[in-house]
Amino acid sequence: MSIVAQYGMSGVFAATVLAGILLILAGVFHLGRVTAYLPMPVITGFTSGIAVVIALGQVDNFFGTASKGNTAVEKLLDWLTGGIFQINLGALALGCFVVLFMVFYPKRWNNVVPASLVSIILATVLALFVFPDVARVGEIPTTLLLPERFSFSGLNFDKIQALLPPAISIAALGMIESLLCGASAARMTGVALNSDRELIAQGVGNLLSPFFGGISATAAIARTSVAIKSGAQTRLTGMIHAVVLLISMLLLAPVMAQIPLSALAGVLMVTAWRMNEWETIRYLFSHRFKGAILKFTATMAATILFDLTIAILAGVIVALILLVVRLSRLEIHYDKVNPERLNAPGEIAQEYRSAQVVYVTGAVIFANTEQISAVYDAVKEAPAVIFSMRGTSYMDISGAQNLLQLIERLKNENKTIAVCGVSDSVCEMMHRRGIADCVGKEHFYWSVARALQSAQP
Repeated sequence: MSIVAQYGMSGVFAATVLAGILLILAGVFHLGRVTAYLPMPVITGFTSGIAVVIALGQVDNFFGTASKGNTAVEKLLDWLTGGIFQINLGALALGCFVVLFMVFYPKRWNNVVPASLVSIILATVLALFVFPDVARVGEIPTTLLLPERFSFSGLNFDKIQALLPPAISIAALGMIESLLCGASAARMTGVALNSDRELIAQGVGNLLSPFFGGISATAAIARTSVAIKSGAQTRLTGMIHAVVLLISMLLLAPVMAQIPLSALAGVLMVTAWRMNEWETIRYLFSHRFKGAILKFTATMAATILFDLTIAILAGVIVALILLVVRLSRLEIHYDKVNPERLNAPGEIAQEYRSAQVVYVTGAVIFANTEQISAVYDAVKEAPAVIFSMRGTSYMDISGAQNLLQLIERLKNENKTIAVCGVSDSVCEMMHRRGIADCVGKEHFYWSVARALQSAQP
């Protein structure tokens, strides 16, 4: 709408073409893997949020009212404060009929003839003969080539430069929404999503659509969910869907114009309920996974109250904060060397007989550097210190810097230092930061036992 206000429909067409090109490039450069970095509760929260938005967006059509407000929530609040007294009983009756019909429709029939289609046909017949005053779909265009569509005339470098930022926004939103829709569908069907192919397909669609007067579009989770719940087996469903729409537009436009909006609202409300991943939601709450519940709730709330882009950012930010909090839980335990616990205690060097072993478990990162510094007070009386780091999963530059300072301080007091059980990634960070040179490569061992056995008098 902001593009229309500033550049008119020609600007929308041009921005859509640019967005299509960007989506194709995103697919070519394998940016579709972004969904792999979205936690499961975020995707579930997004799906539930979209379900609520769909349901709230149909309140007017379902009850036959005309509430004020730009968002679904604003319309619902307006309806609750005054619109409840303006209900069209005919629209409400048709909406309830569709909902009940879809709920009690035999599941074994649904794979042959979808309940949504049968209910719409019956509701349209009822509207024609019983409820003539309910709102209908209305006139439907009967041509593919609309008078106003994209043209290269009038397109110049300055206009492209001005439209590039909104085109990037359109492409980003299209990428996120399409991939999340695909991820939700993959979870429903168990069929893996090819993210890069999805982006290229969305890009081609957006690239061609403006030449026919169409605007930007993404994968639609509502229609996808309806298709899957109705028994869709392959991607041919989408192609058949498009062909049926085309035929309906060209041949059945007068009939489709008579479909009551409340009946369509009923279908979407049932779909909104069913598209929630109830099994996953029950699992999260019944097992009280607090972090997952927080990610789910934050994403769902942001989807309802704001928009998809903010919702995804909110969910990812919450997930990252929780991840950092969990990674910062560093466990450090201390134990003194006991020669009697070894098979050959006499082979241990005198300097290691009173050594202090420091067991470090977790990620050594910026958030727990104080714990690393506090090690000094626990080992300052020992003549030798052995760091057992088999449980250290990761080390960042801040953690490495603090560990280096600790080791340098211990070395300055002439203490013998050994490092044991370091993983390849942690070892690489130690080499890059100079810890290996400070300790001495000869003092790196696979285990504490080997360190003790190699230090013979």
